Amino acid sequence: MTGASGVSARSNVDPFIVMDVMEQARRLEDAGRSVIHMEVGQPGTPAPQIARDGLAAAMADGALGYTVALGLPDLRAKIADLYRRWYGVDLDPNRVVVTAGSSAAFLLAFTALFDAGDRVGLGLPGYPSYRQILKALSLQPVGIPTQAANRFQPVASELPDLAGLIVASPSNPTGTMLDRKAMSLLIDNCHARGTAFISDEIYHGLHHDAPAVTALEVSDDVYVINSFSKYFSMTGWRIGWMVVPESHVRTIERLAQNMFICAPHASQIAALHAMDAEDELEANRAVYARNRALMLDGLPAAGFDRIAPPDGAFYIYADVSHLTDDSVKFASEVLEKAGVAITPGLDFDPDRGAGTLRFSYARATADIEEGLARLKTFMAAR
Repeated sequence: MTGASGVSARSNVDPFIVMDVMEQARRLEDAGRSVIHMEVGQPGTPAPQIARDGLAAAMADGALGYTVALGLPDLRAKIADLYRRWYGVDLDPNRVVVTAGSSAAFLLAFTALFDAGDRVGLGLPGYPSYRQILKALSLQPVGIPTQAANRFQPVASELPDLAGLIVASPSNPTGTMLDRKAMSLLIDNCHARGTAFISDEIYHGLHHDAPAVTALEVSDDVYVINSFSKYFSMTGWRIGWMVVPESHVRTIERLAQNMFICAPHASQIAALHAMDAEDELEANRAVYARNRALMLDGLPAAGFDRIAPPDGAFYIYADVSHLTDDSVKFASEVLEKAGVAITPGLDFDPDRGAGTLRFSYARATADIEEGLARLKTFMAAR
């Protein structure tokens, strides 16, 4: 049913607040202000050099057009080989679907698995676009409040009745991970209740100690979503992938043909070459490790001492309920007065996010050092 404005009720999704913060920061920078970006989960590094060189060569060779809907066969095979190298999982490349970023994979997964009105669970705090995409598809997002004691991850014994569950490990915004036991318990619980299981693994590769566990180590009857945006440093290229059960491949293919035709050919070629850039990518990960150490020292020194140390990704989630009951206003004040852009927790948890903030340490180490110094000065003057 449409309202007086003529738009659908399902189009009434909330804004992605971090994008509003980015726009506020852009206006300040246009006015000549210096801004340290701790708001967005975007690597400060470009796509690997070998990826850019490989694409340039392909463009010189001829036109790039449509590919088959499931993606370039060579890229799908190389992604399957990644599961062998990283996890020891023997994956049939035919189950790999190349997508226009993880966002397209979420659309395909939610459309394939659920009918209008179905209840889909997600942990809170969590990536806000899960909720908004589900709403736009006339599905019912069911927020599951998580606790620091459980590393801000859902617990199998506490799941409500659901058509599906989506988990993220490492998660956004907390950077915490599910270990093998916790992942297995969640998947087993879902299988026993006929609940579809979707694992968002876009931060895999960006771990600090033990590598992340893929859901494919536990079961083939899951959907796994990943992306070249984070570890491979290719956010703007909009290229990702998903792994689905063999019996679902044709369903996903039909949807992809009609919804997207294919992922961008140029980005697929760049992604294919990026998978050979291990030395460069591991050097990036070493920078994140250094930045994480700086943040774990610098944030408490500045007054942000209620944090859960992240296992992976490049975020720190801070409880600031003792400092503010309006994280949006607080983040705006930090940006205006200190020149540091950070993300209000309301993006990730509509109920408790007024008292939380997310800090990203994805940028260059010098930026992190400067940002922490500015935060310390700002907090000392409050």
